[in-house]
Amino acid sequence: MPTDHLTHNQPLGHMRHTASKVPEVTVYFWIIKVLTTGMGETASDWLAHLLGPIPAVALGGLALAVALAVQFAARRYVAWIYWTAIVVVSVFGTMAADVLHVGLGVPYILSTPFFMAALAAVFALWYRSERTLSIHSVRTRRRETFYWAAVLATFALGTAAGDLTATIGLGYLGSVVLYAAAIAVPAVAHHRGGLNAVTAFWAAYVITRPLGASIADWMAVGHGRGGLDLGLGPVTVSWTVAIIGFVGYLAVSRTDVRSKPVS
Repeated sequence: MPTDHLTHNQPLGHMRHTASKVPEVTVYFWIIKVLTTGMGETASDWLAHLLGPIPAVALGGLALAVALAVQFAARRYVAWIYWTAIVVVSVFGTMAADVLHVGLGVPYILSTPFFMAALAAVFALWYRSERTLSIHSVRTRRRETFYWAAVLATFALGTAAGDLTATIGLGYLGSVVLYAAAIAVPAVAHHRGGLNAVTAFWAAYVITRPLGASIADWMAVGHGRGGLDLGLGPVTVSWTVAIIGFVGYLAVSRTDVRSKPVS
């Protein structure tokens, strides 16, 4: 997977130098990212079945506000705070995509480009303001705001895209194969084709969402829909346990903490 680096033309005069608010991009980053995407997909559907769509969305919105408030209040990257926020964004991002499709009747073929345009707008505003999209430059409040807006948009986009491919004939397992192949493209393009590291990172980041969601859906849905029929609850719980295990390891080992600050 590609890693992310700073661009050299970022304005530094206004920057308040603080500790990084995001983890170092390692293999653990990508593993946990895929796990959070799948867990968010099934957790959203599970909550909607248990509580009903409106209470589930309300609960998800409240959890999102609390998780991001804690993340913004932290003075540096803390594994459990950061990944809790990612999990909650994953759940709420799924709900956002589902509200458009299920609640408002917007087909995935329209909601997918809508969220793609929303993500492009976030990136455009971010770059216009900061002259970089590098996650290792996320050391000011403004850049952190852009970062989390982009993360939320990627989760909503990935949910819509994953559901789109699953419902147009590929099915969930076919979607897993498609996105597993697709996620290799930016990595190869970066290492062999000279693709910019920041571009490669965000391309891979977006694809992790439909990849993880397709895997989790394939595990959860019934045989009639081409799945393993393990159920939304068991898949959500098992993936949550895996996330806790990996995040616990990172919290202790600190292998994803940048040793030297980046200017």
